[in-house]
Amino acid sequence: MAGPDMAQAGHSLVISQPMYFPWVGMLEQIRLSDTYVFYDDVQFSSGPANRVSRVQVKTANGMRWMTVPLRGRHLGSLIGELELDDRTDWRSSHRDLLRQSYRGAPYLRDMLALVDEVFSAPVRYLSELSRASTMALVRYFGLEAGRTFLDSSALGVPGHSSERVFALCRQLGATRYLTGHGARDYLDHSLFEQAGVDVDYMAYRLSPYPQRHGDFTPYVTGLDLVANRGREGVRHICSGTEPWRTVCAGRVPASVPTGIEHEQA
Repeated sequence: MAGPDMAQAGHSLVISQPMYFPWVGMLEQIRLSDTYVFYDDVQFSSGPANRVSRVQVKTANGMRWMTVPLRGRHLGSLIGELELDDRTDWRSSHRDLLRQSYRGAPYLRDMLALVDEVFSAPVRYLSELSRASTMALVRYFGLEAGRTFLDSSALGVPGHSSERVFALCRQLGATRYLTGHGARDYLDHSLFEQAGVDVDYMAYRLSPYPQRHGDFTPYVTGLDLVANRGREGVRHICSGTEPWRTVCAGRVPASVPTGIEHEQA
């Protein structure tokens, strides 16, 4: 398993659907990548695993969902096509929920300033909002330097599932593809292996930190880490990886989350 400060050989690529103020695990994938692709031209899923338009917040009354309202959504809509529904002031509602939930947190002001930065940007589409919220967290924790961030819709690479992921790896010169555990059920590992592209899965450490409202949970927005730890929170963005053969053999730590990632094509 790669350590938190161990340099990764070759060129590491992560491809993931854009997420709204994503959980720390996504920031960990970004930290381990050289190139990060926002997978914005795939179908939007509104199922339980949806983190594109919603994220959990830990409150005094339990877990709450913060959901971005959408308009014009239909079966088969691509993420990049989805427009925000601004007929209600959902931004103020989300900000109020965050302000109330983290009242008394040591870095509340940092967190709210980051939220205000994202909400003040004139965006029309969900993919723009999710990208902006992710990049705000990336910049706050100093994870931007030395990494390239791209949108799949701008790359002109056709295909589906494993074949398209593989094609993106080849086009971007990746020697290692890093992914979350949601890809285990569909990824054709032999396709990558035959071309000399390593496939590694996340080995989440779920590093605990002082957190409000009960027992620690990592499965909340990364804004939680900002509010509770400030910029020092980068020390908790420290997961490593495991080779695909280890993961697919079933030797996966019990702490691996389910229903969090959705890198599926």
